[in-house]
Amino acid sequence: MGRGDLTDAEWERLRLFLPVSNGRCGRWRDHRQVIGGLLHRVRSGVQWRDLPERFGPWKTV
Repeated sequence: MGRGDLTDAEWERLRLFLPVSNGRCGRWRDHRQVIGGLLHRVRSGVQWRDLPERFGPWKTV
C-alpha cells in the first residue's frame, strides 16, 4: 500500500456503494485498484498515461 491509498477501514465503508458483478457481463477490474488510481490522479495531477503500473492499464482506470 502506497502513501495516500485507501486504508482497509475506508475501503470497507466505500465498497458498500459499488456495484457487484452479476456474472453476465465481462470481467471487471478490481474496484479498489481503480479507485486507488483515480485518487492518485486527482491528488498528484499526473496524466492518465503516467499512472503507476500498480493501478493497472491506464485505459481501465
